[in-house]
Amino acid sequence: MSLSGATPGYQKGDLVYAWTTNEDIARSAECGGAVTGLQKFALESGMVDAVLAVKRGSDIYDAIPVVITDPADLAQTAGSLHCGTLLLAKLIKKYLGGTKDRKIGVTVKGCDTMGLLELARRGEINLDNVVMIGVNCGGSVSPLTARKMIREKFEVDPDAVHKEEIDKGQFIIEYDGGHKGISMDDLEDEGYGRRSNCRRCLYKIPRQADLACGNWGVIGDKAGKATFIEVCSDKGARLLSDAVAAGAIATEPANPKGVEIRGKVEGAMEKLGQKWRNRDFTALKEDLWGTIERETSRCIKCYSCIEQCPVCFTDPDQFEKNSPMIRRGGLPVDGMFHLRRFAHISDSCINCGQCEELCPMEIPLALFSHAIRNEADLVFEPKLGRASYTN
Repeated sequence: MSLSGATPGYQKGDLVYAWTTNEDIARSAECGGAVTGLQKFALESGMVDAVLAVKRGSDIYDAIPVVITDPADLAQTAGSLHCGTLLLAKLIKKYLGGTKDRKIGVTVKGCDTMGLLELARRGEINLDNVVMIGVNCGGSVSPLTARKMIREKFEVDPDAVHKEEIDKGQFIIEYDGGHKGISMDDLEDEGYGRRSNCRRCLYKIPRQADLACGNWGVIGDKAGKATFIEVCSDKGARLLSDAVAAGAIATEPANPKGVEIRGKVEGAMEKLGQKWRNRDFTALKEDLWGTIERETSRCIKCYSCIEQCPVCFTDPDQFEKNSPMIRRGGLPVDGMFHLRRFAHISDSCINCGQCEELCPMEIPLALFSHAIRNEADLVFEPKLGRASYTN
């Protein structure tokens, strides 16, 4: 496939509003359905062999990863699931052979993108065979937290909710009988809201994907009916150009005022992330290693933190065999077990939160890894560090 003859021929850096021309996708999608429409075109055109996507399971709290080879099935993945906290990078490595022998399209959040990049640096994924359509992300909410929050703060039966969204600083639900929104700041000040790692995230628009998509900055008559797309690579330019040329996607130039608004939203989200970094890291200031020792004393050595981490793919058994200072088997766990794990990943921790969310003992592992990573950024690459628990 080539850009030659494509009208219009988009280039890296272009900003457009886009929407699907497929009626089935448009009915179930959000923001014009451009993301799903692009994935469908990529599959139909042979640009990818399959699409890794997420669909709704039994309810809005149940996110299921699916590999789709039939373009007609993509409509079932349209729409957002803010209570779906999957990380797709590790799934691509573990179940799709690291895209070594087939081309995969995937819709990615910022942490998915960082996970794929880290795995690619280790030779575990072939990014030449991956088409990444990025989506802006203000954060996700743990399914269990979401149910508790809806029951206790919204005073609504979680099973009666059929749609949720995060918009204009609120967590909004639609349920049998109405809709309701509550400020995320208010929810999070009381311990609800987004996952702790999402609160600290500063990577809101995934520009390291091939296309960065979202609803921020879509204004006027296209508000709610189109997706704002930033073209971030030549591969993304080719996909968008050919999809438009084939009539699968319609576009128009982004409204300049909308571009300005998008920038302000991104800035506000980064500022909020910075606030949470300062708050979380400062809380560790007095006794980081003592806090780690106390919290990790609950560890039952289930290895979930190792198995789910996208930048740690050491076999758990080998992890201990190669560590003579770690006593194999038995509890309580030697402190060196966690110290070695932190040393292994802290220079490349992507703050995806998988280790912490899936820890059965509720140890704040992501917080520790992220704090150590951030401190290393400040010491060795000051321009990268944005906050420090030692400030």
